[in-house]
Amino acid sequence: MEKLVDSFPAALHETALIWRNQLDKRLKPLGLSQAKWRALLYLSLAKNPMTQTELAYQMGIEGPTLAGLLDRLAQAGWIERKELPHDRRSKTVHLTDKSQETLSQIYAVAKQLRDELLGDIPEAELKQSMIVFQKIKAKAETL
Repeated sequence: MEKLVDSFPAALHETALIWRNQLDKRLKPLGLSQAKWRALLYLSLAKNPMTQTELAYQMGIEGPTLAGLLDRLAQAGWIERKELPHDRRSKTVHLTDKSQETLSQIYAVAKQLRDELLGDIPEAELKQSMIVFQKIKAKAETL
């Protein structure tokens, strides 16, 4: 019989995947693929403008894949890229004013999904889950 600890990574991965896929379904009518809305979210959460390399790392994708995605986001008017003064080969990615309305819609849809998924789970259980996730994250970051 499989130990609980053995099934934990798969359960964590599958939960995140299903959650992301549910959000993706709800954002498709806005013309957003999963890659597009994830890029916009990462950029909106960053404290400072991100380089393309940093964004690719955060999203877990390769640079060339991100370049095509950023081309599409720029063509749609959601982002713009700016060269760094000290390194013209590197570019930072910036959200445009147009992206702010889209981000408001993304956050509203994400909040509705979060409320549906977590609404009937007692706060004490959610708090305990967050403690466990934070411990795992902290350990993984030190490896």
